Amino acid sequence: MNDALKERIAARIAEVDAELVELSQWLHDNPETAWQEHRSAASVANLLARHGFVVEKPYLGLDTAFRARRGDGPFTVGFLAEYDALPDLGHACGHNLIAAMSVGGAIALAEVASEAGLTVEVIGTPAEEGGGGKVELIERGAFTELDFALMAHPAPEDVAEARPFAVAHWHIAYTGRAAHAAAYPDRGINANDAFVIAQTALGLQRQQLPAGVRVHGIQTRGGEAPNAIPERTEGRWYVRAETTDLLLETEERVRRCFEAGALATGAELTITPESGRYSEMRADAEALALYTANAEALGRRFDVPPEEASMNRASTDMGNVSQIVNAIHPFIGVGGEASNHQAAFADACVGPVAEQALHDGATALAWTALDVARSRG
Repeated sequence: MNDALKERIAARIAEVDAELVELSQWLHDNPETAWQEHRSAASVANLLARHGFVVEKPYLGLDTAFRARRGDGPFTVGFLAEYDALPDLGHACGHNLIAAMSVGGAIALAEVASEAGLTVEVIGTPAEEGGGGKVELIERGAFTELDFALMAHPAPEDVAEARPFAVAHWHIAYTGRAAHAAAYPDRGINANDAFVIAQTALGLQRQQLPAGVRVHGIQTRGGEAPNAIPERTEGRWYVRAETTDLLLETEERVRRCFEAGALATGAELTITPESGRYSEMRADAEALALYTANAEALGRRFDVPPEEASMNRASTDMGNVSQIVNAIHPFIGVGGEASNHQAAFADACVGPVAEQALHDGATALAWTALDVARSRG
């Protein structure tokens, strides 16, 4: 490599590598779920402050969001940091690595900000796992000052382009009437039967759904006792589609399945969105090509067969950011047989292979941001 600024970026990441690994490990050992990431957000923001970033926290009224800035150049790059964990699974999606890669990339890029005409930001975005933290931030005016936004996400394999589904997150509740299941069953309204009917309707509906649609969920409350007709049942359901337009159309079809349960049993149905809708990703093709070249220069490979690259279809609220800012969201491989949202994947997000991914991801992101600034600044 014959590029003095990129060499300085790489050298700076090497200097802070131990701090980045420590941050990633700490986040992994202390998982906090959506909107509860108080210590996690503080640990990420504090490391940036120690490296000269001016930190605004809370950010836009969200306690576990922050913005850190360094530099005063005309081209503003935003590294997005995620740090929420999954309930009962910890960092089984690798957000500990996302935060550390974004922090490392930002610290290193800030080293050359004056020469490259850059302002470098890190925006701490809570509640990606179903809470729509970035959607909330957009509604409060975030990201509009950015010229380019980027982050990298752990996966089993390296895949450059994210093609996530648009998604709606719903809380489902049926309210019926309790009664003794043997002595007075005729006095009850069975809220669990309503759920059974809805799921049966959904199962039959799948034959007619387009290939680019996913409908899935869990029942979180099914009743209290086998001899009591359930008065209330609850669940969490996701509806996904290739585009927001198709998502809206699919939502109506899925809603009718849940309404069928209420109609058949007499139970009352309540559907409550758990967050704003996540959009499909609008990836910056030029920046994606630059990232791919930079990652390959570090020894990463992008020759994984399509059937093994399906993590790039996972939904993310980074899609909403990409609708208003040029953005990329590549996936970086941590190897192994486990896939995201499995307990074994949380194990894969620490250790030597994960640390190499952290180092490479931070470097490739910073190099890419520099390349984009050079071409557009």
